[in-house]
Amino acid sequence: MAARHGGQFLLRIEDIDQSRARPAWEEQIYEDLHWLGLSWPEPVLRQSDRLPRYAAALAQLSAMGLTYPCCCNRADIEAAAGAPQEGVPQFGPDGRIYPGTCRNREKTKATAQDVIRLDMAAALERLPRLSFIETSEDLGGEISLDPEALLTGVGDIVLVRRNMGSSYHLSAVVDDADQGITHVVRGADLFSSTQIHVVLQALLQLPTPQYHHHPLIRDEAGKRLAKRDDARAIAKYREDGASPSDIRRRVGLG
Repeated sequence: MAARHGGQFLLRIEDIDQSRARPAWEEQIYEDLHWLGLSWPEPVLRQSDRLPRYAAALAQLSAMGLTYPCCCNRADIEAAAGAPQEGVPQFGPDGRIYPGTCRNREKTKATAQDVIRLDMAAALERLPRLSFIETSEDLGGEISLDPEALLTGVGDIVLVRRNMGSSYHLSAVVDDADQGITHVVRGADLFSSTQIHVVLQALLQLPTPQYHHHPLIRDEAGKRLAKRDDARAIAKYREDGASPSDIRRRVGLG
């Protein structure tokens, strides 16, 4: 898509979770993508090098009174959620929707074990109606954000995770702006996260790119190919004699 529109394809190493980062796995990314015929400007942007930049964005949101520390773990959130109410969403883009237990906690008492959350209700009070442009065939058009859906179906998302200094949402929004990204191309499983990113872009006064959420790659039974399910790596297909064109056909690009 970048080549077709006269643009530039960029590679980003999203490694804020150092417990899951390995040099060998990163090298495999470079090798596999080069083998498929992709190239990109060097050096690549590495999120673990940009923690001060994310901290500055967080400070900007905190100065607006839109963040709070949260000491709840997963078990606490499950317990606080209580019995499901009919018609009320229980899960959002980040899993179980946070019930707001720590929202009124004193903001000066954050500890190293806390996460930092966005007060979604307070954020939406500052913002006009928001929308973004989606260019995929299945979802395409101007997508308007529903404030009520953000409150009940997304909630107070995590901006900084424990021992990471940031989160996917905050880092991706800041990086997209700093890299001058005009079009974000990613899997349809991240479509629901885009509303979060548009909110953060508006709060931080950053531009909103256009988005294209492509269908997921699935096996013959229709199951999504994912690392957590031990899906085959590109290297394994290569070992078995597959060519780059074979892989392209498999993902619908042939």
